[in-house]
Amino acid sequence: MNYELFIAKRIIASKEHKNSVSSPIIKISILAIAIGIIVMLFSVATGVGLQKKIKEKISGFNGDIQISNYDSNNSRVTVSPILKDQDFYPEFTTVPNVKKVQAYATKAGIIRTPNEFEGIILKGVDKDYDWSFFAEYIKSGQPPILTGKVSNEVLISAKTAGRLSLKKGDEFHMFFVKDDPNKAPNSRKFTVSGVFDSGFEEFDEAFIIGDIRHIQRINKWKDNEVGGFELFVYDFDQLRETGFEVYEQIDASLNAYTIQEKFPAIFEWLSLFDTNIIVIIGIMILIAGINMITALLVLILERTQMIGILKALGNNNWSIRKIFLYNAAFLIGKGLFWGNLIGIGLLLIQKYTGIITLDPETYYVNQAPVYISIPALIWINLGTLSLCVLMLIVPSYIVSKISPVKAIKFD
Repeated sequence: MNYELFIAKRIIASKEHKNSVSSPIIKISILAIAIGIIVMLFSVATGVGLQKKIKEKISGFNGDIQISNYDSNNSRVTVSPILKDQDFYPEFTTVPNVKKVQAYATKAGIIRTPNEFEGIILKGVDKDYDWSFFAEYIKSGQPPILTGKVSNEVLISAKTAGRLSLKKGDEFHMFFVKDDPNKAPNSRKFTVSGVFDSGFEEFDEAFIIGDIRHIQRINKWKDNEVGGFELFVYDFDQLRETGFEVYEQIDASLNAYTIQEKFPAIFEWLSLFDTNIIVIIGIMILIAGINMITALLVLILERTQMIGILKALGNNNWSIRKIFLYNAAFLIGKGLFWGNLIGIGLLLIQKYTGIITLDPETYYVNQAPVYISIPALIWINLGTLSLCVLMLIVPSYIVSKISPVKAIKFD
């Protein structure tokens, strides 16, 4: 039998312990740990959730890796065509981390309605385009159907639709300027097949999505020529390495770059979340540890006579210290239980209701996203418990300073 653990359980279960002077201090310590866990869970779940959601949206609009001509300009418009007949299309078998390859092309134009006009980019996609990204963001209608003849259907953002007073089923004209400004622009008539709202205004306001064959005809490209390729990967954490592998495998006239290279400012901003999360966790554990040190010292002071009796009976200092450390670990565990129960409950409410909203112009999402990771949850709890107990080892040394003779007479 673990002697120290047995004594600690008796202290915890005793009525005197529950009604003692230390009771309010113990409750405050448990509350501090519970609040600390709630804050840590929220910082990790929302921080990681925001990182994943923004990465997902950038990938959805651009792919994880893009392949284009070296002589393409730095704008979002594809100028020089690439032959569709590539060794890596439609499957990039030589790079294991590449999940999917899809062709695209972009063309800048102006949408004209009877009352408004808007400059925008038509992103042309092929019939193999993966629409799964837009599934959760489509507010009305559906993605364009690109099988058979050239489709005039386009998917438009809610922001653009609102400014131009368009809705599902409406028709509009889009004009594309020719290289020779003296010639009349190309005109295409499109129909709104669906309206989406991803919350990422930088992309929502910039693109409409339709049939790539329109861009091929306007640019006088052949049927097997496209603007570029979008690649999606299985493991985003290996994106940098995969980007190098892709670059080595493609033709020397082509360039490959990751979305991290294309949008460095956004990803540098996202990397700051890791630092924030670490700082918050450190502060919360420090606060919880300080509260537990206070509680431990009060417990020791309150049990001074018991410590004297145990020493008189032959117990060594480390054995008595272990009794109080077990007691403190139980209190920490109690705080962890309530913190996890309340924290996970609040996170689930946020995940399924989206009560906490954010400004999409600043955070690229309209509500705080939540990502609950079981490994992260386990590490937060184990780390908090371990570090708090370690912080209590030094204060528990006060037990060795208590004299048995004086402690037994202590009142």
